[in-house]
Amino acid sequence: MSRYAIGDIQGCFTELLAVVENLAFNPKNDQIYLLGDLVNRGPSSLATLRWASQTQGVSVVLGNHDLHLLAMFAGLAQAKPGDTLQEVIDAPDAENLLLWLRQQPLLIDLGDVVLVHAGVSPCWSLDTAKLAAKEVESALQSDQWKDFMAVMYGNQPAVWSDDMSSADRMRYSVNCLTRMRFVTTDGALQLKYKGEREQAPAGIKPWFELANRQPLNRRVICGHWSALGLMLKEDVWALDTGCVWGGALTAISIDNGQLYQTAARSEYQALMD
Repeated sequence: MSRYAIGDIQGCFTELLAVVENLAFNPKNDQIYLLGDLVNRGPSSLATLRWASQTQGVSVVLGNHDLHLLAMFAGLAQAKPGDTLQEVIDAPDAENLLLWLRQQPLLIDLGDVVLVHAGVSPCWSLDTAKLAAKEVESALQSDQWKDFMAVMYGNQPAVWSDDMSSADRMRYSVNCLTRMRFVTTDGALQLKYKGEREQAPAGIKPWFELANRQPLNRRVICGHWSALGLMLKEDVWALDTGCVWGGALTAISIDNGQLYQTAARSEYQALMD
């Protein structure tokens, strides 16, 4: 069995099919893990969701754009400039697709690697990270999922605490798992700056560079950060290579590190955010 991880697709379905073809993917034996942000800003979010939900051997972790789609469908968020989600919301199978999306995890632990969209809080142990993800997943999968979505947005709290309310705890967890790039030197989330690490303001650094980050005894494989680009550190692989911005879609063999890339067919969005 071969295992592959694929970075942010964001509706770039043509590129997804091309990179999967390059993998010589056998759905009966192999496994593909999509690292979140399946949808939005690219031209084919609906086709991407249909493929991911119907293809054997494909697993998903949720990203911030996937959660944004759910919030829009629930009537709890408005479209943003550059969004391309309306075709999903208007689709005849939208309800079934978004029910499927709500069942997907925010973190997958394969024993040797951990798969998330953005990252793992530097203050979390592996067990804490898994419990935090599970709490959010349970809320999304419940009949009261819209109640959770209504309190999901916000940049606070920036620091993990054992005595937080459930809403605050889950908001922090969502922000770490789907939005985080930088933290302050004392580990607080810093969600405003989204650019390149070399130009980061003083006092913040990438979450994976914090000196006292809790050991996970796993390699983290993530996406989310197109300005970071492809990064293959010993303990963190980052695979968002900005396909929707005219870059490439990147896949990697989890087992041997072999890279597979397909260049974007177009610059679907001017570089922003």
